[in-house]
Amino acid sequence: MKRRKIRKEPKGAPRWMTTYSDMVTLILVFFVLLFSMSQIDLVKFQAVAESFRNRMVFDTLPSIVPAEHPTENAEILEDNEGSDDYKNNVADTEPTETVVEQENNVQATVEDADTLDKLLAEVEAFLNENNLNNVISASRTDEGVVLVLQEKALFDSGEAEILEPGMPFLDKVGTLLNNIPNLVRVEGHTDSRPISNFRFPSNWELSGARASSVIRYVLNDDNIDESRFMAVGYGDTRPIAPNDSPANWSKNRRVEIVILEIGEE
Repeated sequence: MKRRKIRKEPKGAPRWMTTYSDMVTLILVFFVLLFSMSQIDLVKFQAVAESFRNRMVFDTLPSIVPAEHPTENAEILEDNEGSDDYKNNVADTEPTETVVEQENNVQATVEDADTLDKLLAEVEAFLNENNLNNVISASRTDEGVVLVLQEKALFDSGEAEILEPGMPFLDKVGTLLNNIPNLVRVEGHTDSRPISNFRFPSNWELSGARASSVIRYVLNDDNIDESRFMAVGYGDTRPIAPNDSPANWSKNRRVEIVILEIGEE
């Protein structure tokens, strides 16, 4: 009986280990590739994205597929005229309604500012000529020119009847208002001390009555269109100084004549 030959195993790693090692290596390379692709160069990415956005490149390059009838319905266009970028550039060069409106608003604002400056100069010149600077102060606001008359020049304390010494001042103010076409808002202001009597239950009635008295006097002595005037009583709601002393109380008791800019309601 013959003896069976014993096969000798080859030295080294088994055959399956080779296949397994190749598979692990491929998996490792795959993950390394994924990792490298995840590290995006932002500059290069933006450059590539911008190249895709620039569709003019595709619009200007000739097609590799010839048209069957290239001369039919052909129109002569400017360079890149059919592209979206060309249309956007043309739209950018033409002023839109919003841009035109904004430019008009800026121009109107500049013109209004020049008109207010001119009006203020006329009022100050009038006050200088008539020696009214010590009694009436003029300033400019966004609405127009404001003339401030203190209470002591026009009224007794707690009263709304115009004093005789204050009438010449109002006569000159009426002359000024008669020479300009602007609308006029007369505002009455008081201090914060309460008042309560039969005629004026509160400062609201007192401030409104003083504004109305000024308008009534100006309209009686001058031929002025009464539709230009409006009377407003603010009471003590708009002080120009703290109501903490007799001096400040006197500042807050005033009548303001607001010469409105043309076009202001």
